[in-house]
Amino acid sequence: MIDYISNILKGALMGAANVIPGVSGGTMALLTGIFEKLIDTIKSFDAKAVKLGCTFQFKALFEHIDVKFLSAIGIGVVASILSVAKLLEYLFESHALYVWSFFFGLILASVYFVGLKIGKRSISVVALFLLGTAVAASLAFLEPAEQNSSIPYLLVCGAVAMCSMILPGLSGSYVLLLMGNYQLVMIDAINHFDFKVLVPVGIGAAAGLVAFSRLLSWIFKKFHDQTIALLTGFIFGSLSILWPWKSEIIETFGEKAKVVGYDYALPEFNAETGMAMAIMVAGIVVIALVETLAGRMKAD
Repeated sequence: MIDYISNILKGALMGAANVIPGVSGGTMALLTGIFEKLIDTIKSFDAKAVKLGCTFQFKALFEHIDVKFLSAIGIGVVASILSVAKLLEYLFESHALYVWSFFFGLILASVYFVGLKIGKRSISVVALFLLGTAVAASLAFLEPAEQNSSIPYLLVCGAVAMCSMILPGLSGSYVLLLMGNYQLVMIDAINHFDFKVLVPVGIGAAAGLVAFSRLLSWIFKKFHDQTIALLTGFIFGSLSILWPWKSEIIETFGEKAKVVGYDYALPEFNAETGMAMAIMVAGIVVIALVETLAGRMKAD
């Protein structure tokens, strides 16, 4: 029972991270020690699982796909997304600087702790770290597409965003932002239970996740240190998206105003900056605590 509750909390961390543009639920999974198990569990949705389900061997099916683990993670993710989405809607409107500062601290600390998981340094490890950094940082300078609510596009959004969500450092929410559908999916559809949007996004997410998890599991086992280095680079590069001191570049499309990018600046020396820095440190402390607790649970 303790393990089940622990996995719910880990799922909640993943869900909360996935709602924030620039923050990845995969980072939380990697930090809390469930990343490889999560990928392997998702990969178990295979031909054998279909056969067991079709022959009504549900006990064997639940053991094959580890329903207990997956349900705990799912409960945590869903509960967190539904609650955090509403909270963030208010916080981004009234305290955006502090929100960005907190998550900048989270990701800054994540770079260090995830990097510790690299076993052996090599030229390939360094090269992949730099590649991951460049890819993630470049996302900050891409111009978001226009919002599109067509079913085929929502299916694609679900698949691409879900694959990004499980990759540490690549935010599914930010990918949705670049694809033009962050507001539609993560704010409007979730807060108003718009199933015309949520159902196709969910179908695309499930299909993309099952397919991508098999590839990721193979790569992770075959090239562990190189994969961790690439993921660490993704996380480090995502800091460019989360830099707190920026102003929105807004363009109007018909009757809709849309954020298409940011102008970055250095912080001024004032009380607001001092508070933001303190909140950033709090984010660093939170990740340090998460990593410490995860290490203790793994040791037990």
